[in-house]
Amino acid sequence: MPAMASGPNQTLPVVLGVLCSVQLLLLAAVASAAGNFYQDVDITWGDGRGKILNGGQLLTLSMDRSSGSGFQSRSQYLYGRFDMQLKLVPGDSAGTVTTFYLSSQGSQHDEIDFEFLGNASGEPYTVHTNVYSQGKGGREQQFRMWFDPTKDFHTYSVLWNPTHIAFYVDGTPIRDFRNRASTAGVPFPTTQPMRVYASVWDAEEWATQGGRVKTDWSKAPFVASYQGFAASGCTAPDAAACARSNGAWMSQELDASGMEQLRRVQATYMIYDYCTDKYRFPQGPPPECSVAK
Repeated sequence: MPAMASGPNQTLPVVLGVLCSVQLLLLAAVASAAGNFYQDVDITWGDGRGKILNGGQLLTLSMDRSSGSGFQSRSQYLYGRFDMQLKLVPGDSAGTVTTFYLSSQGSQHDEIDFEFLGNASGEPYTVHTNVYSQGKGGREQQFRMWFDPTKDFHTYSVLWNPTHIAFYVDGTPIRDFRNRASTAGVPFPTTQPMRVYASVWDAEEWATQGGRVKTDWSKAPFVASYQGFAASGCTAPDAAACARSNGAWMSQELDASGMEQLRRVQATYMIYDYCTDKYRFPQGPPPECSVAK
C-alpha cells in the first residue's frame, strides 16, 4: 500500500485557495463556453444508467449491482486541453471507481487517466493518475485532495501537447509527465488520436484499500455528476497536421508559479509515486524517473 504523506503543511490549502482564485475565474470562462452533452458525447453503456439532464448541461452516471455506466466524446483529439467538472459519489463509495480520461483504441493504445477511487464513509477519495503509451502503463501517481470532492463540483483538467502531459485540479497542477522519448527511450503519446471517456464502474477487488473494503450494495445506486465539459484540441485525422497546430495548448507550459504549486501539492498531497516504489522496481526506477526534470 502507498504510504500517506507525512506532516501536511496546514497553510497549503489557504495558499492554494489564494493562488487558485484567479485560475478559477479563468476556468469559469472555459466552463461557460463549454458545449452541450447532447451534442458532444454519446452514452455508450449502462442501459439507461447514464442520464443527460438540465438541457444538456448536466450528465449523471450511476452504478448498481447489475451494471455501471459510461460515455465518450463524439470527437477524437490529437493534443489539446480538456476540462471536466465532477462531483463524486458521496457517502460510502467503497469499491467504486469514477473516471475521466482520454484513450485511443487497440492493444498498443495510448491513455491519460484521472480515476477516483471510492472510500468507506469518513475516509478520503484517492485521485489516481496514470499515463499509457503504446499499450504500456504502470506510471501511477496518487493524491488526496485538499477538499471534499463529493460536496461540490471541482474542475479536473488534462493538458496534452508534444512536450508534456499536465494534470490540474481547479487550475492547480498536480502532475507533469514529460516527453522523455528522446532522452530516456520512453514512448510518449504523439500519434494516436484519443476520445474523452467517463465512467462509473465496480472495482471492489482493488479500488479501496487494495480490495480489503468491498462494495456495500445496499448503498446503491452510486451516482457521480458531470458538467462543464470543455475540449479544445486538434481534431484533424492527420497526426502531422496536428503537430503543426497553432492552438494555445500546443505551447502551454508550467511557469514558475505553476512549478511551485506543483512542488507544494506533490510534497503534501501525493501518497504514491511509481518512481519511488522500490518494491515494484528493486533494480531501480524506470528510466524516465532518472532524467532531470
